[in-house]
Amino acid sequence: MSTAELQERLDRYLALRRALGFAMLAEERLLRDFVRFCQSQTPDTVIRAQTALEWACSTAAHCGPGGQARRLSVARGFLRHLQASVPQTEIPSAHLIGGAVRRTPFLYSEAQIKALMEHAQNLKSYGGLRPHTIATLIGLLVSCGLRASEALRLRLTDVDLGSTTPHLRVLQTKFRKSRLVPMDPSTTAALQDYAKQRHRLGYDNFCDRFFVSERGTPQSYEASADSFRILVRRAGIREGTARPTLHCLRHTFAVRRLIAWYHAGENVQARIPELSVYLGHVRPQETYWYLSATPRLLDLAALRFEALVGLENAS
Repeated sequence: MSTAELQERLDRYLALRRALGFAMLAEERLLRDFVRFCQSQTPDTVIRAQTALEWACSTAAHCGPGGQARRLSVARGFLRHLQASVPQTEIPSAHLIGGAVRRTPFLYSEAQIKALMEHAQNLKSYGGLRPHTIATLIGLLVSCGLRASEALRLRLTDVDLGSTTPHLRVLQTKFRKSRLVPMDPSTTAALQDYAKQRHRLGYDNFCDRFFVSERGTPQSYEASADSFRILVRRAGIREGTARPTLHCLRHTFAVRRLIAWYHAGENVQARIPELSVYLGHVRPQETYWYLSATPRLLDLAALRFEALVGLENAS
């Protein structure tokens, strides 16, 4: 297959994926590099599985096992498409490269969350808004389980605080998914208070984002993460097997919800798809990960299983 033909088939593949709703931004860069690599190795011949593996593990990529596995996965998607028209195309196994081990999340206690929000009120501020912004952001993440980037991208029109069912509109987020996130009364009240403080301090009408920096620009993730690291240090929260980060507030929400369901006697397996939708996960498997990642949840699941087995034996 000539270089021009391979490039044309790649263009068709990218167009097809985009028509299905995938952005394909990083994937396009990777695949065009993959095609150049294939042509430099085996010009005018079919693509072999070994070639894809060598590209994924190329030292020029400067990435570890997780990145290499991701590169191989991207190449496999294109090769499956290519194989439909060029049957001789070889597709490498998905398990040739072990992916990175997912980091164990840090789970905050109620006392730690309270300490973080209290210390947020003492953050250095020039216009008076920063303490309110960071404290409200922390409260929102731990009460609704949003990704920090989702919360920071919320526009004024995405935050519905006046309807009978207050909710957030999280639009075109990770994997191009959108969802509605209902809020309980305490979260709604906290966001209403932040809106009042923003108005009182004269930060309305600078931009259309809900969370605003003291410069009048959208509050950035970098600034939020920097402030959060300061709060973690001041609250005396120490890193153990897991590192306390802003994103771990989302993990804390998910685990607390699952634990609450176990204590309430709910059918957790039946309700996990609900939590998956609420969190914006593409697959329920992403939500099931919290069960295996948290010893306390494993203990509760084991107790539930033992109780069920006991009932079956008794009958």
